[in-house]
Amino acid sequence: MRIALGCDHAGFDLKRALHLHLEEKGHTVINVGTDSGDAPVDYPDYARKVARALLQGDAERGVVVCGSGVGACIAANKFPGIRAGVCHDTFSARQCVEDDDANVLCLGSRVIGSRLAFEILDVWTAARFSGAERHQRRLDKVLAIEKEFSR
Repeated sequence: MRIALGCDHAGFDLKRALHLHLEEKGHTVINVGTDSGDAPVDYPDYARKVARALLQGDAERGVVVCGSGVGACIAANKFPGIRAGVCHDTFSARQCVEDDDANVLCLGSRVIGSRLAFEILDVWTAARFSGAERHQRRLDKVLAIEKEFSR
């Protein structure tokens, strides 16, 4: 799978570990930065880069890491076609893809460690949207809201 991976300064160390982990699992990683944790940078800039990679077809899914995961998630969800979720457990990671067709995973580097992040990432990348009628109906409603307010 082609995965766009971005972070702010707070997420840099975890992003670096996730990058290696994804490559070890056979995924193609599209690094959109930041490439250092030395200077503060803003998570919306990297959420934008991850979203753009998905929307342009360069990546199938994206991962954004910031301190809590929340700011990156809020920013990513501003882009039409992006369905981002903060996941700090494996149940939510699986459910957000299987039930909600999430295409961006947001992680908080100040919330979880690398071992749990790897487990979450593995479950998330393995999950597929179920297409079950009730989930498709709900996704269609979400997409209709997005379309209504994108005008």
